[in-house]
Amino acid sequence: MLRVRLVLSYMGWCLRLGVGSWKYFQLNAPWFNGQRRLFSKLDTDQLIPKPWRLHQTPLANTIMPRNWPVFLKPEWGQNARGIAVARNPEDWQRLREPLLQQPVPYLVQEAAPGKHEFEVFFIRRAADQRQAAILSITETLNQGGDDWPVNSILNPDTRHATLSLSREQMQRLWQQISQLPPFRIARVGLRSNSIEAMLDGNFHIIEINLFVPMPLTLLDEGIPLKQRHAFISPAMKALAELTLALPGSQEKKSIFWPMFFLNYRIKP
Repeated sequence: MLRVRLVLSYMGWCLRLGVGSWKYFQLNAPWFNGQRRLFSKLDTDQLIPKPWRLHQTPLANTIMPRNWPVFLKPEWGQNARGIAVARNPEDWQRLREPLLQQPVPYLVQEAAPGKHEFEVFFIRRAADQRQAAILSITETLNQGGDDWPVNSILNPDTRHATLSLSREQMQRLWQQISQLPPFRIARVGLRSNSIEAMLDGNFHIIEINLFVPMPLTLLDEGIPLKQRHAFISPAMKALAELTLALPGSQEKKSIFWPMFFLNYRIKP
């Protein structure tokens, strides 16, 4: 229901501002691979500053990881669909061949160090895109007892806890995140040993969602439903304003349908 309200609120604000809501898909168009017709994880990986980057490479018969575990991920996917974990060579042998037969290319990514997993969601400010209009951070927790879980909204053991940081801490967080390319809206998954270590820039980025990133604070059941609903309107107003500010000179790309059909080619 919250996701439906999120979409309806965005469409409502677009209507008020006189901008087509379909232009949403052009917000991150500069980073869409038009030839391959996807938001490529390999492309995005090269945009991450080296200290935050995890080693990843296309899955192939000719490679064998040196360290375990590793994550086997489709080059593009939503909600962690299709991700598998190889904890040892036996897992690797069992998983590799079936994944090589998938219609979507797979990647091998090293496991990120760090005791805590965080998700940072942001929408840039239309009037000054060097700043964030919306910035939130949640910690992703898992109750399943697995040391290397695949956390997602599809995993019943996954839950999210919104962090209440001070204004100074939020400024430090944005100083780190703003070192990434100027994505207009994104959700950045990362691992670090602590909040303070993360604010100091000591973390590794697991993934960056550029297609339809959802603010995971809306899934935090520790926040009253009324408060989560209150988050939606100002966030979607900021997003509609950002859509209105899209430069007319930006190259337009067909994004929605290629990504929509690609998602359904990935087996959960």
